[in-house]
Amino acid sequence: MEDIRLVTGNVYHAVTRSIAEYKIFNTEEDFLRMMRAFYYYCCKGRKCSLSEFLKGKSYGILERFMPRKHSELLVEIIGFCIMPTHLHMILRQLSDGGISGYMQKVLDSYSRYFNIKYHRKGPLWEQKFKRILVSSDEQLIHLLRYVHLNPVTAYLVEQPEDWPASTYKEFISDKLGQEKLDSIGISMSPRQYRSFVEDYIPIQRSYAKMKNLLCD
Repeated sequence: MEDIRLVTGNVYHAVTRSIAEYKIFNTEEDFLRMMRAFYYYCCKGRKCSLSEFLKGKSYGILERFMPRKHSELLVEIIGFCIMPTHLHMILRQLSDGGISGYMQKVLDSYSRYFNIKYHRKGPLWEQKFKRILVSSDEQLIHLLRYVHLNPVTAYLVEQPEDWPASTYKEFISDKLGQEKLDSIGISMSPRQYRSFVEDYIPIQRSYAKMKNLLCD
């Protein structure tokens, strides 16, 4: 994939995979650790690592600890889904170099956690994350649907809301979902977004099956 320059203010689909499609998320704790890294490192000026921050403390997902002002963030997290071997993130860059710096911190943080926990050494991720510019609201809403349906397409769950390591539940909640949809310029209600996503399940599964057949 051709490399592209990351421009502040733009939205990008960032994808990164484990080396040789190695399964790197094995437990609920693993998924939660990565989600904590997502929310922790999007803030500017972190003075310590996530592991140091969490020592002796018990936190849920860190979204509640995030500042609300864009001026205090490297990136805005629009949506994500964590799969057993890879990550999908939809990010708006809010500071020059924000996405690259953010992704490096997130991936390095999880590598240290994983290697210590599983008594492993060496790199965990492919060398460079892929990035795709999201250039329209129409592209964004279709991308969100694709990302949120990943676990269903892979037959890990039957409904996207059953997969805890994604932002789908946020988008279909009455209050938070409407705030998120409005903030990214999507003219849908949470109920409409749910239908938009879930009605597409058989189509996305069919496309994935055809892709696998063509690649075999």
